[in-house]
Amino acid sequence: MNLARFPRHRFAHLPTPLEPMERLSQHLGGPNLWIKRDDCTGLASGGNKTRKLEYLMADALAQGADTVITQGAVQSNHARQTAAAAARLGMACHIILEHRIDEAPGEYLKSGNVFLDRLFGAYLSDCPGGTDMNAAMAKKAEELKAAGKKPYIIPGGGSNPVGALGYVNCAIELVAQANEMGLRIDHLVHATGSAGTQAGLVTGLEAIRSGIPVLGISVRAPKEKQEENVFALVEKTAAHLGIPGAIVRQSVKANADYVGQGYGIPTEGMLEALRLTAEMEGIILDPVYSGKGMAGLIDLIRKGHFKKGENVVFLHTGGSVGLFGYTGAFEETLADRPGIA
Repeated sequence: MNLARFPRHRFAHLPTPLEPMERLSQHLGGPNLWIKRDDCTGLASGGNKTRKLEYLMADALAQGADTVITQGAVQSNHARQTAAAAARLGMACHIILEHRIDEAPGEYLKSGNVFLDRLFGAYLSDCPGGTDMNAAMAKKAEELKAAGKKPYIIPGGGSNPVGALGYVNCAIELVAQANEMGLRIDHLVHATGSAGTQAGLVTGLEAIRSGIPVLGISVRAPKEKQEENVFALVEKTAAHLGIPGAIVRQSVKANADYVGQGYGIPTEGMLEALRLTAEMEGIILDPVYSGKGMAGLIDLIRKGHFKKGENVVFLHTGGSVGLFGYTGAFEETLADRPGIA
């Protein structure tokens, strides 16, 4: 598959590591766990959006844009990485943040990703939960055009056929690493939200006939809706690659049992997953995406969903910066490890 025909601006430190999680595997007593470290992509502390932004920002430059507009939740990892990418390229960045959590603490509104958005020079605005974010971005684009700017709109999560190319490329990279290591991958598991990461992975892995099934642990939408969203983007991404109709609907699998009360709202499973992964492997997950993804993986292992001896790769999508907006949620979980006065 020739991805070199698509414009790309290289930000990421690639390939990201593919590492065993030996202590966590032993603790859970199930399959052999591996982790694909896309928290190590480099841009603005790393994360999965960097791969997408390599193609999105290149497309923006190709269209003559001098400004990018995007949106996300208040503690959006995508917003942070977009702001950093724009700074690298000398472009202005406007971010619209949606309040998706009621009665959020002050640390959630000011620290973590929000602080870094500002540090990278982004212009922030906010809106209530439930706002039509695409309409809000379109309105901002019209305002900027009227001021003589050339804006380029990046969808939430960078999830469109252009951005999904980043994870088509990741699929190829992962299979090459596994082949080099002699590693048979039986399952690939990750957190799925705006659909771009899963759509790119499914499209790439199916297009090269890898035989690796992908399971997305939803962090927001119900199972049926998430699978519908992902497959819609799979079809568009395949068409963008010139292979329309190449991917079947059955290739898209999601599990929405670990969302909890809603997007960005902590769950007991997420809190346990973050602590276990930190204490067993020295790896920091995030509370919104990879934490709930790992919580799902751990619970499915305990339920016998994966067989002993299988090799399961967990894709770490990054986002640990967001932890600083959630420290209060960990007080009970870390009660046996008191802080200092």
